[in-house]
Amino acid sequence: MVQDRVPLGIVGLDRMIEGGIPKGRIVIVVGGPGTGKTLLGMQFVINGIKDYNENGIFVSLEENKRHLYQAMNRFSWDLNKLEKSGKFTFVDASPIRRSPGEVKIGKYVVGKRDFSMLGFINTIEQLADSTEAARIVVDPLATLIFQYADLYERRNAFLDLMESLTATGATCMVTMEAPTQSTKDFVEEEYLAHGTIVMQRMQIGRAMTRVIQIRKMRMTAADDQPRPYKIDESGINVFADETLF
Repeated sequence: MVQDRVPLGIVGLDRMIEGGIPKGRIVIVVGGPGTGKTLLGMQFVINGIKDYNENGIFVSLEENKRHLYQAMNRFSWDLNKLEKSGKFTFVDASPIRRSPGEVKIGKYVVGKRDFSMLGFINTIEQLADSTEAARIVVDPLATLIFQYADLYERRNAFLDLMESLTATGATCMVTMEAPTQSTKDFVEEEYLAHGTIVMQRMQIGRAMTRVIQIRKMRMTAADDQPRPYKIDESGINVFADETLF
């Protein structure tokens, strides 16, 4: 049976995973600060809208809307215009960590005291249904699940989120900070996700090189070799034919 694919719209990266992420699956993007995790997620959504006519939702749990929109201006992505078109939905959930009163998530308002993983999940499900979203990004996941000190509770919370995202029918991407600078250690959530993309900065000779690797991708014969990538005015570009050593 041929597996339906959802291209990221990044040619080199799509080549590494047989043309794209298996449709309806959830992929974790793991990396350290400055590696481009948020950019990869946004590019996944924007390319879906522009190249494949697929609506998308971007949930930001860290950067507020104004700062993130400003950061994305350098790539000539007019997020305000896409938002007004109804194709792009931005969920600014960053105030959850600090607001004493009500928190607005998309067009929904919840009380901070009443906020929970369940409330967050219900909101995303409603937005996915009302906007007919085919792509969803949650950035970064740690802000949500690390509110649970107990590892068992954290695992269950992530499983709830996984089930909810899967139920939307959308292809989803969530980002996570690497547990160490080397990114060799696995994060617990990788074992539960359908795929893992690792982004890191590596010293090759005297130069620092950005490197991307497919650590896991179910239902896919993935190229698991680390490949260089760069960030320029068009976004992330992956060089699937280049080796590091």
